Amino acid sequence: MTSVKEFRIEEAATADDLGRGSFVFTDDYSVFDWGKMPDQIPKKGASLCSMGAFNFELLEDEGVPTHYRGVVDGGEVVSLRDASSPPWEMAIDLTQVPDLPHEGRDYDYGAYHAAAGDNYLIPLEVVFRNRIPVGSSLRRRTKPADHGLKAEEWPDEAIDLDEPIVEFSTKYEEGDRYLTREEADTIAGTADIADLEAVARDVNRIVTEQAESGGLTHDDGKIECLYYDGEIRVADVVGTFDENRFSYEGTQLSKEVIRQYHKRTQPEWVEAVREAKERAKRENVADWKSLCEVEPEHLDDDVLAVASDMYTAGANAYTGLQLFDAPPIDSAIGAVSRL
Repeated sequence: MTSVKEFRIEEAATADDLGRGSFVFTDDYSVFDWGKMPDQIPKKGASLCSMGAFNFELLEDEGVPTHYRGVVDGGEVVSLRDASSPPWEMAIDLTQVPDLPHEGRDYDYGAYHAAAGDNYLIPLEVVFRNRIPVGSSLRRRTKPADHGLKAEEWPDEAIDLDEPIVEFSTKYEEGDRYLTREEADTIAGTADIADLEAVARDVNRIVTEQAESGGLTHDDGKIECLYYDGEIRVADVVGTFDENRFSYEGTQLSKEVIRQYHKRTQPEWVEAVREAKERAKRENVADWKSLCEVEPEHLDDDVLAVASDMYTAGANAYTGLQLFDAPPIDSAIGAVSRL
């Protein structure tokens, strides 16, 4: 079980062969690494499943290998266009995901790869950035000059980049962290870090072009990958409003909307989360959440309705398909901007 989708295994992966299973998407959401929040966003799960399936089919058409098999419709595995309604379940190939032993915040990747062999989920997230929007972690970790920008301080608006930035971060550590290229290469195991970056750049290009066709701007995103039979394949889910940040006519269109809303309306909880994470680093504690003494509060129904329209109208606009009975993207974005 992950924070927003369930994981089903039909046939487990082995050292030599991929298995089979599925993701079942829910309407749960997570911000600030909290896990399941107190509310659900209606139709969010179907939106993520639909966009993820659409993008996997785009990638396959472009020759990018993935773990995607189709969506589940009436018990059958079909393509998104052949589904009778927006799907909730995605059929996938499975790889091995060994335990990652650790003492506090010291993680033993050697043990992970010894158990994984040559069929494993690469324990990295590969992040690509076309813009640096407000809220990007890059603003906290670096200065504009680090990326060839002339400004001394980060401006209050998004910055477009001439060339995408690719970064690597940990996947299975309790408090994920950004890595140097050398650190990422070690954690990737047998998989080649240059090949992993090349796959990420292909995915970024394909998602960016599709977003533009729907009038959206693709700000940034991430992928996860598996390594099998000497090949890197895109795994998890790609190009949704949870994995990526999009915008429409300058307004955010992604989970970042909900994240920023919590910053404005529940600053005590957001600050408590930040302090708990910092304390966990100082005390070498893996489970930072156990140190947080403030719980998130419920959102109002009208806020959840705006979020639902953002996900469903955005999915319609991005895919060019009328998947959901949702308002036009202009109306949905107008409501988002008024939150």
